[in-house]
This record gives sequence, C-alpha cells and structure tokens, in this order.
Amino acid sequence: MIVGIGTDLCRIARMAHATQNEHFVRRIFSAEEIAYASGQGNPAMHYASAYAAKEALAKASGLGMFGMGIDASWVERTETGPEMHCTGALWEKLQAKGVKKIWLSLTHEGDYALAFVVLES
Repeated sequence: MIVGIGTDLCRIARMAHATQNEHFVRRIFSAEEIAYASGQGNPAMHYASAYAAKEALAKASGLGMFGMGIDASWVERTETGPEMHCTGALWEKLQAKGVKKIWLSLTHEGDYALAFVVLES
C-alpha cells in the first residue's frame, strides 16, 4: 500500500549557483553525494537531482524538510538506479508512519532535475 507520494523540481542553474558555496554543499549533501556529483561532467545537475530527492521525500513523508532534517537523507547511485537512504532517526519516523520501502526515480531534462518518491508500507 502507498503511504505517501512526493515530487520536486529543481532548476539546475540555481543549484550551480548555490553549490559555489562550499558551506552549503557540506551542509546539504552527504560525502557520497558530493563525490558522485564532483566526478560528473555537470555536477550541478546531480546536486539538483539529489536536492530534489530530499524535498520529494520530505513531501511524501508529510514531515517537511525541517521535520525531516536536510541532512537526514541522501541518494546513492547504484547499478540498478538511484536509492534513497536515511539516518536511523529519520527511518524510525518513517516506520512510525508505516513505511517499509522508499522508491525513488530521478530525471534531468534541459534546465531541470526532477525527483519522484513513493513510500510503501
């Protein structure tokens, strides 16, 4: 059963500007997200999709970004596609809402990155 659905759209140019600030990057993104984005031809595109994934999870969970914590989730890129991960504290909050699995889809097109999250019980 679906517990929550969330989506977010992030302008890549906005993230290109924001990620010029190293403090912002370290505060928002995990070491894994930073390493992945930095190794790509267009880092801002990958930062934008990771940021959109965090926002989509916040919406799907109903916790909001402040209730969830901006650094409580991160995206891992795997051979089978992106996966959303959470800190133990956030996972406990999600489990209290009945969540057993997080589904994540990311896409980029032109000036935008989009994330779609489905929470399943």
